[in-house]
Amino acid sequence: MIGLFDSGLGGLTVVRRVRERLPRADLLFFADQAHVPYGERAPDELDRLMRSNVAWLDARNVDAIVVACNTSCAVADAYGWPQTHAEIFDLIDSATIALQRASARRIGVVATSATVRSGAYGRRIRNAIADAEVWEVAAPALVPLVEAGRITGDEPRVAVAEVCAQLPDDLDAVVLACTHYPVLAEHFGGALGVDVLQIDPALIHAERVAALIDREGGGEGSGTTRYVTNGDVALFRRNVASIMGEAQPLVEERATLAF
Repeated sequence: MIGLFDSGLGGLTVVRRVRERLPRADLLFFADQAHVPYGERAPDELDRLMRSNVAWLDARNVDAIVVACNTSCAVADAYGWPQTHAEIFDLIDSATIALQRASARRIGVVATSATVRSGAYGRRIRNAIADAEVWEVAAPALVPLVEAGRITGDEPRVAVAEVCAQLPDDLDAVVLACTHYPVLAEHFGGALGVDVLQIDPALIHAERVAALIDREGGGEGSGTTRYVTNGDVALFRRNVASIMGEAQPLVEERATLAF
């Protein structure tokens, strides 16, 4: 079984990519919706949340912990990942691999406020691509829109356009450095234009997880996905059904843990 976590619905974009790569694997996804959005929280609080989420998955003997939250990865860049039985997959690593493959040099990063404040993306990209130029822009308005299901129409289009207007015009690529943002990919395409590559780290993330499972096993199961939230279960179920295209998703409730 493969475990994944995020602050909310954005992690479903990673679940989808992992499922495409591993159709028979059993997946367990936890959405920490009691604390969404993560982007405006303090680093020490985010570290405690990250460790709680990782520990919860690790205690369920998952074969891999696929972090579907860029903010948690940015915090771990400063605080370190906890010790686990399962291998942890970091989204910033996956984004960097994608940028290297694309030979991108002028790079935009759109992320939560906490991720941008950490500087983790800029550091990791520059370490991997010696001549890279990186511009990081915070987009705090976007996660609440996705969590509320407001992903079509003028409101999200304008919100995305305002974010992209803060980036240079002549970029090679823009990293969607929050897993909520690929849900708004059409709006990003409209704002950035066809010549700027959108990097969704979930694609490489799923590739890396599949490679581990191929080496070590664990990919043959019933193909079941369990979705767990500590937020509004009924709303979560409706949103999972909409985003994942499942008529009756297997949704469970988890009590909020003290941390």
